[in-house]
Amino acid sequence: MESVHHIALICSNYELSKKFYTEILGLSVIQETFRVERNSYKLDLALNGNYIIELFSFPNPPSRPSGPEACGLRHLAFSVTNIEASIKALTSHGVVCEPIRVDTISNKKFTFFADPDGLPLELYEG
Repeated sequence: MESVHHIALICSNYELSKKFYTEILGLSVIQETFRVERNSYKLDLALNGNYIIELFSFPNPPSRPSGPEACGLRHLAFSVTNIEASIKALTSHGVVCEPIRVDTISNKKFTFFADPDGLPLELYEG
C-alpha cells in the first residue's frame, strides 16, 4: 500500500451534506455524478487538491450508530494549524464543537464535532 485513496461517506440529505462539506469545511468539488440506476449522487471532494472523500446519497439509508461507540469507523480527523481559529470558523456556521482537549500522548489540542448525519469529525492541531 502507498496511501489512503479516499474515504466513502453515505449521507441522508445530499444537499445539506454537500453544503456542509464544501461551504463549511471548505472541500472542493472534483466531480459530481447522478447515477440514475441507483437514484444516487456521488460527489468527489478534495482537500488542498488531494482527493479525500466520496460523498454518496442513497434513498433511505439506515442511521449510523454512534453512541455508545459502535464497531467500525470511529471518526475522521482533519489537521489544522490553529484549532481556536478553526473552531471559531465552524461555530460561525452553527456547528457545535466539543471543548478543546489535549492528547495525553502527543500533548496536541483536539476537538470533535459532527456532520449533518452525526458522523464524528475531529480537528487535530499539529
